[in-house]
Amino acid sequence: MSLAILYVDAHLLVVDKPAGLLSVPGRGEDKQDCLTARVQAEFPDALAVHRLDMATSGLMLMARGKAMQSALSRLFEQRRMDKAYEAMLEGRLQAEAGFVELPLICDWPNRPRQMVSFEHGKPSLSEFRRLGLEGEASRVRLIPHTGRSHQLRVHMQAIGHPILGDEFYATPTGYAAAPRLLLHACHLAFAHPADGRALVFGSTVPF
Repeated sequence: MSLAILYVDAHLLVVDKPAGLLSVPGRGEDKQDCLTARVQAEFPDALAVHRLDMATSGLMLMARGKAMQSALSRLFEQRRMDKAYEAMLEGRLQAEAGFVELPLICDWPNRPRQMVSFEHGKPSLSEFRRLGLEGEASRVRLIPHTGRSHQLRVHMQAIGHPILGDEFYATPTGYAAAPRLLLHACHLAFAHPADGRALVFGSTVPF
């Protein structure tokens, strides 16, 4: 898996992460190979600002240095980071667009799975827009308005249309229907913290 750096300046980098690669190191020597380590081999000051699930591909933003990491993290916290994903869902989604607002929490005995919990979950909001129907599947654009772990994956399962290829949330048929999780971070836009420039990035959806 080659490293695809889409943009780099003195303050930040935008990288296209392949599916199957960790964003940051995990626990254990066998989980040290990750996007962050590969980028740091070329840019030692690179630091992760956010993460994509290992199975998810697409755009990841990295900061160069602690100060920029803090500045970019604030954009995420203040919801001034415009992110969008494309996915293929099980079944034919009838609604053209909508929102899913369900609180999420870690399903601790079955971690890293997450689950809906109205009693203990954290507020979570996702937006979906149907792009088209392809056989018995639906192509959608997904916009996370909060940043919970597995948020898009759990929310799509909750409305009866889990993402194809999802080992945790798809039905057996939906999991077998794709060679990988069909979820890709395809759009990222924000104002550059250093000079206010509007930066917009896109990544071709590989499925």
